[in-house]
Amino acid sequence: MSKFSRTWWGQKFIAALEEFNDAGRLSRGRSYANNGKITSFTIKNNLVTAKVRGSVNPYFGVYTEPLYTTTIEFQPISAAKWAAAISLIASKASLISRLLLNEIPDTIDDSFATLGLNLLPHSYKDFKSDCSCPDWSNPCKHIAGVYYLVAAELDRDPFLLFELRGLSWEDLHRELAKSPLGQALSAELQRSEQPPRSVASYYTRPQRLPAQPPEHLRDFWQGAKRLPQTIEPLPEIPVAAIPVKKQGDFPAFWQRDNSFIEAIETLYNQVKTKGPL
Repeated sequence: MSKFSRTWWGQKFIAALEEFNDAGRLSRGRSYANNGKITSFTIKNNLVTAKVRGSVNPYFGVYTEPLYTTTIEFQPISAAKWAAAISLIASKASLISRLLLNEIPDTIDDSFATLGLNLLPHSYKDFKSDCSCPDWSNPCKHIAGVYYLVAAELDRDPFLLFELRGLSWEDLHRELAKSPLGQALSAELQRSEQPPRSVASYYTRPQRLPAQPPEHLRDFWQGAKRLPQTIEPLPEIPVAAIPVKKQGDFPAFWQRDNSFIEAIETLYNQVKTKGPL
């Protein structure tokens, strides 16, 4: 499978296409996506439109560099089926918690499969592609190049997966927030999003207090009360690294190929298992 994308959902998009496309033709499209052959690229609702620079080929009667129009139209999921999918997602804490934190769960397509649906393309029935070039094969290298750009866009905004299948992220978020689990998680997120408050000092100022002499020296050295023999365990946090996840994956300062959220979540879990120092 190609490693053009950095995130699992971008890679899984290409992997899904490779299952029912010629891998050789897709690899030719990857070079088009990398070499600046695609001059314009837009995604609106479920339609992807691109302008792709072609090659001079006298065999096809092309003597000057052409500019081809390429379109990919994804088949939207009906409103009734979306309602069933949202109801299923809202009933599973593992799915709704990550979606409301702007993450795509890696089991999302398995959950759709239980309803006979799929979020990622599984066959040519899930989309229609067309190119104005003279190559009769589909996908041609121009369409394949646009496939890779769609995968790159999914790296930046994974919720395009939902928009391409007929549901915007705003509508999905609003419907999930209405569910009981969504309301509970939204309340927790809003509680942690308290606005900053101005204070007179950024540190605690020391105060002078009169010393109270102890009645007995033994109380001074040993204390009137014994220290607790056990320490109560910290409350379990169901979702790790909430402040980090709310900002989205791959921030500007993160130049590595692996997921920033996964790296920080691993760090959080390691620190949590260590317990109090």
